[in-house]
Amino acid sequence: MNPDKKYIVDELLERVNSSPFVLVVEYSGMTVTEFADLRNKLSETGSECHVAKNTFMKKTLQLAELPALDEHLIGQTAFVTGEEDVCGAAKVIKNFIKEFKKPEVKAGILDGDVLDAAQINALADLPSRDELLAQLLSVINAPATKLVRTINEPAGSLARVLQAKADKGE
Repeated sequence: MNPDKKYIVDELLERVNSSPFVLVVEYSGMTVTEFADLRNKLSETGSECHVAKNTFMKKTLQLAELPALDEHLIGQTAFVTGEEDVCGAAKVIKNFIKEFKKPEVKAGILDGDVLDAAQINALADLPSRDELLAQLLSVINAPATKLVRTINEPAGSLARVLQAKADKGE
């Protein structure tokens, strides 16, 4: 393999191996400004969007021992990877599509499993990681809060009875 091509494939392989997900989007029809805006919004979620030749990406997926996406690697495709939350990246892409009608989500890989466009859109509809952690924390705290209320209730009831007696002058 040509050293320049090998360098590109190695660079892609490093990105794919360090990311739990790869999303494939077709960006045909997007302006440079729109594409830069998409990249900026993705970077806010800890994700990156890169353009590479489809043959390089096919080789990269093969070297990474990930499922082949050959039927989706047609046309002008960009690849979204990240070290954090796939839901955040999917949400940015979905919102971008609502606004500009571009790019088109083709497929993805999440933890070694192939995702279709519908599954990626379903990920976009999930709450963010921070929201899920907040919900989990409230679920964990609920029993403790109820326990504290239950423990405090007899003392509170006794105090109210004593106060009522004191108010009556007894």
